[in-house]
Amino acid sequence: MDIERYHRDHAAILEQIDALRKLSRAGVRENAEKIGEAIVSTASHIKFHLAAEDQVLYPMLARSGSPDVAALSARYQAEMQGLAQAFAGFVGKWRVPARLAADPDGFRHDANTVLRSLFERLQRENAELYPAAERV
Repeated sequence: MDIERYHRDHAAILEQIDALRKLSRAGVRENAEKIGEAIVSTASHIKFHLAAEDQVLYPMLARSGSPDVAALSARYQAEMQGLAQAFAGFVGKWRVPARLAADPDGFRHDANTVLRSLFERLQRENAELYPAAERV
């Protein structure tokens, strides 16, 4: 299975996470507008990526003929639900520049939690799920 598109998505999302980290380090209040825009852009990219996984990748892996790959795919899909909800809550709360400027420490705390979870998930997919997909 050709999953190059998913790898490109991951690279772009990781770049967006890094850009958010840099803006935050440079000052949440000073960069509230840019951070809000970056959050919305990242959310859009993630939304399309998740839709492609849900509509194409996971169903294809479920039909792969490999019980191990199908089970791995089902586990990843189920795990993503909680992270997707946490990320949606993060976006809803922090996409507004006024909220960022009013609570930089709250944003940093939430970003460290949610974006770290997202980063770790992408790394696990790159190391485990995508190689399995490439084998079938």
